[in-house]
Amino acid sequence: MTRSAHGSRVEYDPAIAAFLEDIYSVCNIGERLRRDPLVVARRYAAAEDRELAALVCSTLAFGSVDLIVRACEEALAPLGGRPAAALARMGEAELREAWGGFGYRFCFAEDLIALMRSAKRAQADFGSLEELFLRGDPGGPDVVAGLGAFVGALKSLSREPGGPGEGRSLRENLLPDPARGSACKRLFLFLRWLVREDGIDPGGWLRVERSRLVVPLDLHMVRVCVERLGFISSPYANLRNALAATAGFRLYAPEDPVKYDFSLTRPGIDPEPGDERFGCR
Repeated sequence: MTRSAHGSRVEYDPAIAAFLEDIYSVCNIGERLRRDPLVVARRYAAAEDRELAALVCSTLAFGSVDLIVRACEEALAPLGGRPAAALARMGEAELREAWGGFGYRFCFAEDLIALMRSAKRAQADFGSLEELFLRGDPGGPDVVAGLGAFVGALKSLSREPGGPGEGRSLRENLLPDPARGSACKRLFLFLRWLVREDGIDPGGWLRVERSRLVVPLDLHMVRVCVERLGFISSPYANLRNALAATAGFRLYAPEDPVKYDFSLTRPGIDPEPGDERFGCR
């Protein structure tokens, strides 16, 4: 038994358990990835390339899904087939040449350059983004504190060396700090992609436990958790509700609470005939 975001008791329901397994079996399949930014990050086999692509693609995961995928491909195009090695060879001038003309909604050229700069430095200084995350992760039942430290480290690493932008780091709306109460949907999505491994999530990070993941709470998942599952009772995407929803999912998958995230959002994001029977939108 757990409690919702407003304190009401949420108990294990066999009907919900059956529903979750049903929608997982139907929607958690590779064919449903066609309109998801993860389809871009999955193209890279090497762990160092995949974690870099996942950071870029999850950071850009806002707006229309087709435009997101296009923006991810545009952002990664200058790095070719081995992004981590290509990025490692770039100096500041090359970063500006590669992404000086980039723009997608509220992610501008300076933002993507700063993100690439921080990722380059993190992989060079720590060996991987995973190692950077682990250095700041105190452990515990979830990844929230570790994610906050990770975000802080990336922002510090993103600062421009000299010039008019010296000292400026990645903006809060691109890499939000969970300590401020944000749902951090895109960052929790990044962790889901890299920590889990199944027919959808490619994995690659081996030292973070799936049981500590937090549900990436967007509009579609909020609706599902309020209207279909009853895990939360307020229609707001914030950290409080993300943790409450995760607690609800732990009743059904204690070792893998974000197992159902992808499948539950397909009927709303990319519906197929027959999805209406699930009652998710």
